[in-house]
Amino acid sequence: MRKVYLDYSATTPLDPRVLKAMQPYFSEKFANTMSLHSMGLEAKKALEDSREIVAKFINAKPEEIIFNGSATESINFVLKGIAFANKEKGKHIITSSIEHHAVIETCKWLEKQGFEVTYLPVDKDGFVNLVQLENAIRNDTVLVSIMHANNEIGTIESIKEIGKICSNHEVYFHTDAVQSFGKIPIDVNKMNIDMLSVSAHKFYGPKGVGATFIKNGVKIEPLLHGGGHEFGLRSSTVNVPGIVGLAKAVELRKREMKAEERKLTKLRDMLIKGTLNIEESHLNGHPKIRLPNNTNFWFSFIEGEALVVELSSKGIYGSTGSACSSSNLEPSYVLMAIGLKHEQAHGSLRLSLGKYTSKTDINYTLEVLPKVIERLRKISPFKGKWE
Repeated sequence: MRKVYLDYSATTPLDPRVLKAMQPYFSEKFANTMSLHSMGLEAKKALEDSREIVAKFINAKPEEIIFNGSATESINFVLKGIAFANKEKGKHIITSSIEHHAVIETCKWLEKQGFEVTYLPVDKDGFVNLVQLENAIRNDTVLVSIMHANNEIGTIESIKEIGKICSNHEVYFHTDAVQSFGKIPIDVNKMNIDMLSVSAHKFYGPKGVGATFIKNGVKIEPLLHGGGHEFGLRSSTVNVPGIVGLAKAVELRKREMKAEERKLTKLRDMLIKGTLNIEESHLNGHPKIRLPNNTNFWFSFIEGEALVVELSSKGIYGSTGSACSSSNLEPSYVLMAIGLKHEQAHGSLRLSLGKYTSKTDINYTLEVLPKVIERLRKISPFKGKWE
C-alpha cells in the first residue's frame, strides 16, 4: 500500500543530514558547556556557533537567541516572563481567539493570577482586524501575542503591521512562528518583532528543542531558575545535540526554503483545486495568503475523525483539527472562531505538505479522497439533517 504523509504541520521527519550533525555530540563531544576544560569549551563553541546560525536566519543578534526545550516552553516563558516583569506598568495582555493552545492556556492561567486578557476575534479567513487590535491597546497593556501563521488553517497574519502598531504604542509584541519558521522569510527587525518562538521538529529538526528570540532591552523574568545558563534566562544543562540539530536544520532551510516554497505552493494549489471539485467541500483559511504547505477543508455530512481513520487505512496520513488536540471530541475552536457551525467544524480535514511530498502523492490523494467521502456520506447519520 502506498504511504502518503500529509501531516507535516504536526511534525516533520528528521533530515538525515541533521542527524549526522548531531551524532558526535551524543557520545564523543558530550561535555557540559559550563565546564572550563577543553571538552567543555568544544561543546560551548558548538552552542555559540548554533546561536549565530539561528540569529542570522532571522536578522537578529546572537545574544538575542535563547535555546529551550520546545515552543510550548518558549511561549510560556515569554507570556509569563513579560507579564510578571512588567506588572507595575499594567496587567493587560492582548491575543487572538485562534492562537495555539500554548498561548490560550497560558493566558487563561495568567487570568487566574490577576491579569486581564483580551481575545480578539478574527474574520472568516482568520485575519485579526488591525483597527480592532489598535483600539484594544490600553495604557496598562504590556504585551500583544499574535501568531505568524495559524497551525490549523494556515492563514498568514499581517505581522509587520501588527508589530508597527505595538511599537507605536510602546507595547511588547510576541509572535508564535512555529508553523512559519523555515517555510517563509522572517526578519525580526523589518517585522517589528520583540519576541518570537520556534520549534525544531516543525522544520526537519529534532523534537525536544526550540528557541526564543528576545530583542535586546526587553524586560522579562526567567521561567526556570538555576545555574544561569542562556544568559540567565533559561537555566538547565544545555541540550547540545538538540541545539546543533536545530541549527543544522536552520542552515538547510536557508539553502532550500525558497525552492521548497515554490514547489509546495504548486502542490498545495493542486490539492485545493482537486479537493474543491468534490461536492459540498469547502476551504478553510485564505485561499492565497496562507502557508505554502497548508490545506484545510470541511466537508458537509462528514465526521472528521472517521475521515482521518478511513484515509489512514488507505495509506494517507492527515489530521482533523490540530495534532495537539486531535483526540479531543470537541470541534476545533479555530474553525468555530472563523464562523463554522458545530457540525461543519466536526467535518474538517487538514492535509499539510512537506519536502518529501510529490505530485504523485497529491494525485493519489485526489484519487482516494472523493471515494472515501462518498462512502462515508452513504453511511452518514448527518445527511439530510443539516440546514
